[in-house]
This record gives sequence, C-alpha cells and structure tokens, in this order.
Amino acid sequence: MKLEFVLQTKGEGVETILPSTPVTTLIEQLTDMKIGAMVVSSDGKTVEGIVSERDVVKHIRRDGTGILDGPVSKIMTPTVQCAPLNASTADMMDLMTHSRIRHVPVLDEDDMMVGIVSIGDVVKTHLAELEDERDALVQYVTVGG
Repeated sequence: MKLEFVLQTKGEGVETILPSTPVTTLIEQLTDMKIGAMVVSSDGKTVEGIVSERDVVKHIRRDGTGILDGPVSKIMTPTVQCAPLNASTADMMDLMTHSRIRHVPVLDEDDMMVGIVSIGDVVKTHLAELEDERDALVQYVTVGG
C-alpha cells in the first residue's frame, strides 16, 4: 500500500518544532501530544531535522542535564530519512528496519513535508493488508473464486 493512502487514513498533520525551542519545551510537547518524535522545521514544511525521546535520553546520558535548557537543534538528528508519497509500506518496513528508525517524514514532489509515518502506522497498515488477503483467500476457497 502506498504512503499516500496511509496518510489519507491517519491524517496528514505533522507536529513540528522550531530549532531554537528549548529541549524542556520539546519534552512537554511530546508528553502532552503522546508522540515519540517531532520534525524540526522553521516553516512547518521543510525538514531541518528530527528529534525523538531517544535523542533526549542519549544526550542527557552523554552531556548531562544541562542540555535540557539548550535548543532542540543541539540534540536533533540533522540527516533525516524521508519518503515520497508513492513509497509503499513494504519500502517503509525495509527502511525503518535497516536504518533503525521509527518515524519517517513524507514529502511531496516539491520536497515539502505532507505527513509523517511511524512504525506503528506501517505495522497497522501491513496487518490490514494481511487481513484483506486472508479474507480474499477464504472467500476463494469457500465460494470457489
């Protein structure tokens, strides 16, 4: 299934955060919104980085709690794996597994962000595909195709 369909189902909203936002504000927003990552963007459409709960923990462990008062830009991952709207969920499973990432921004043909998919979105979609396939096979066997 293509990401375009996944985004139509889940919605195309993307939570973004400014690079200058303090890490403490990031933590509050992640907690309040019950999400695991935010795209770092100055304009809400271009991807400058991504920052996750894991980034916060990694930097606290490495640099101490002083990073909490610093800007998100200091702890974000600046090189972001993105995907086009026509990528498939199979492509995403491969990318997420091999890159060990859980969130992938989705870009349109002009490289503007139109959504984000998480590993949960991909797994949910894949399970639905498997259920549809199973139902079709049961229908074929019981009715005779």
